[in-house]
Amino acid sequence: MLTRLIPASQEALPAIGLGTWQTFDVRGAGAYPPLRQTLETLQVAGGSVIDSSPMYGRAEEVVGELTAALPTRDAFFYATKVWTQGREAGVRQMQDSLRKLCRSSIDLLQIHNLVDWQTHLPTLRAWQAAGKVRYLGITHYTDSMHGELERVLRQEKLDFVQFNYSILDRHAEQRLLPAAADLGVATLINRPFTEGGLLAHVQGRALPPWATELGISSWPQFLLKFILSHPAVTCVIPGTSSPTHLADNLGAAAGPLPDAATREKMAAYVRTL
Repeated sequence: MLTRLIPASQEALPAIGLGTWQTFDVRGAGAYPPLRQTLETLQVAGGSVIDSSPMYGRAEEVVGELTAALPTRDAFFYATKVWTQGREAGVRQMQDSLRKLCRSSIDLLQIHNLVDWQTHLPTLRAWQAAGKVRYLGITHYTDSMHGELERVLRQEKLDFVQFNYSILDRHAEQRLLPAAADLGVATLINRPFTEGGLLAHVQGRALPPWATELGISSWPQFLLKFILSHPAVTCVIPGTSSPTHLADNLGAAAGPLPDAATREKMAAYVRTL
């Protein structure tokens, strides 16, 4: 699988991971087998990143229960978030996340949607110094907050920034992606399919014949490969509960990436559909 380096450490990170919003918020043992297979599919393909949040219902707990039963549980890259107001509430929430994920430490802890970030950041730095967190980050999911994300990145030293970006939602290219590259901040990309809107947009439409030259055999691979071809993108985290869909997504991290001209050709083709 394609990997990208985390600028803060030069650690190689697999370029496609797994988001858990809605998809891992389940109850009952009957819902677990396909999710366990999805996690195993991620690892077999060389992936590792699992992104969650206290905002995602039972997702953290489900991830924790499933990975705790795997012999390779320490090979995952666990990312979660703090999403509350106030220092003490933040500490309690982060402690709950460790418990739910069955971890003594977290690879990446992010301030979700910049909620009370000035309060939480000192706590995150203290946890990082104590070895309870490896990397720190901030997140959002709307174009209107890209400017604020950039402002915080320029004001504070952070390891990761997570935000929305897709083939038809390219606002991040204007300033945020270049800023992350200039500042040495790794990027996680959410909403790569605009919460399914893009997949609905292309459903039933034929891939362009030249897509095979890039090793693309499906629309998810087409849409993800466009994102991965931006040099400032570190990892994309499409959400799914299906091992089949995940295996398809992961195919975007193999084979050649489009150059700048081909990227524009890809975007133009999707706009015509």
